[in-house]
Amino acid sequence: MQVKLNVIIGAAALMMGGSVFAQDLIVKIGHVGPTSGAIAHLGKDNENGARMAIDELNAKGVMIGGKKAKFELLAEDDGADPKQGTAAAQKLVDSKVNGVIGHLNSGTSIPASKIYSDAGIPQISPSATNPKYTRQGYKTTFRVVADDVHLGGTLGKYAVTQLKGKSIAVIDDRTAYGQGVADEFEKGVKAAGGATVGREFTNDKATDFTAILTSLKAKNPDIVFFGGMDAVAGPMLRQMKQLGINAKFMGGDGICSGELPKLAAGTMADGQVICAEAGGIDPKDAAATKGMEDFKVKFKKKFNADVQIYSPYVYDSVNVMVDAMVKAGSSDPAKYLPVLAKTSGYKGVTGTISFDEKGDVKNGALTLYTYKGGSKDSLGVVR
Repeated sequence: MQVKLNVIIGAAALMMGGSVFAQDLIVKIGHVGPTSGAIAHLGKDNENGARMAIDELNAKGVMIGGKKAKFELLAEDDGADPKQGTAAAQKLVDSKVNGVIGHLNSGTSIPASKIYSDAGIPQISPSATNPKYTRQGYKTTFRVVADDVHLGGTLGKYAVTQLKGKSIAVIDDRTAYGQGVADEFEKGVKAAGGATVGREFTNDKATDFTAILTSLKAKNPDIVFFGGMDAVAGPMLRQMKQLGINAKFMGGDGICSGELPKLAAGTMADGQVICAEAGGIDPKDAAATKGMEDFKVKFKKKFNADVQIYSPYVYDSVNVMVDAMVKAGSSDPAKYLPVLAKTSGYKGVTGTISFDEKGDVKNGALTLYTYKGGSKDSLGVVR
């Protein structure tokens, strides 16, 4: 009799458990970044930021429209390649994701954005800085970092007014990001009354820069700006040292990673590299500073890895998207998209997030960095 009773109770509990589970709202959030290839360390950093946010949301038991939401992360690798990026985007659309965080690169985010727009799926990029991304007229595109107009222009002005650059050379990797940020840097230099002495280009897979650096060396530059990523910047710094080019080296957020000193193999002098990262916490804001430091500690504990660049922005992007779902009472893209577009004053670990009519973050911050003793050292936050 006791055995039968236990079986009945167990069956009832199972049915109840099944019933509760059936009431859960499954919310699929896609993430795309290069988790293979030369900048896989940055792509993995992004993906980990998404995973951390998803795990925390599931632990909290978030309610959307009266139902407990169960969040699932669908992570795809785009290899920083536009074709692979559009294939990954289509795969997520076919999987009926409720929203997408990504891509990391402008060169993959821009072509993928049309696919998400056609499907009506909101996309928040945590790191694509090319202005074109949010200027295509799509209602589904958002970003939580300042764009290249702000980033490149600020660095260009800094090169002239603060570093007193007289002979400034520019190199880019011909990607949407690299060429875009280099163009804006050059405009910033000219607007500040400076001049460039040469513009060269390479590609995002190159490892030998002898020809372009030799050409620039003849012009005796005191600053070399590189529009591209850290995987190319590292070897470029090594070859500058070999050729006896002792110029300051500048770049955007693509080079501003924790890996750059390793990639440069000990050839970076203290203070030689100046870079800017889209986003940043004002050190005078004690609460915001503590929030970012706490995030870095939690991240290190969870993944046994230091934050590279963008994982905090990915983390905030996931939470901003889910916040819009909660406010809309729905994870249906058509229903929460208008709420997402009106995001204003969201307090994230990267600062306050509000979107303008294009989907760009309002009053986006930039943090200027240099490197000392192989570690990043903040020079301050500008807006």
